[in-house]
Amino acid sequence: MDVTISQEQGRVPVSVIQIAGKTDSASAEEFRIKVLEEIERGARYIVLDLSKVPYMSSAGLRVLNEVFNKLRELSPEDADQDIYKHIADGSYNSPHMKLLNPTKDVLEVLKMSGFDMLVSIEKDLNKAVTSF
Repeated sequence: MDVTISQEQGRVPVSVIQIAGKTDSASAEEFRIKVLEEIERGARYIVLDLSKVPYMSSAGLRVLNEVFNKLRELSPEDADQDIYKHIADGSYNSPHMKLLNPTKDVLEVLKMSGFDMLVSIEKDLNKAVTSF
């Protein structure tokens, strides 16, 4: 697995994290550490580029969930009641995390797990960056 991080400037600074390779139990910890380090450095808006991830196991989904929750914790203005209400009615999208170009197989895993109900899935980097 290879994880590269770059910065884009939209209305706010956005960290673009590209993951290349399988995201499974053997590689998820490296992915987790690198993304959490970026958050520790101050990243509050993250686009995860999944265009080079051919496979994602439950270990990869756990990392996505941990990143989602960490970014929520850092934004106390996002009230849990409001989030749960919008998740229930299908109108919620994380204001801090977007997914970019997941491969067909990874997109299927995201949909089966319901993760697509929490974050928007974008096809265009510029659109993802400007959506924050």
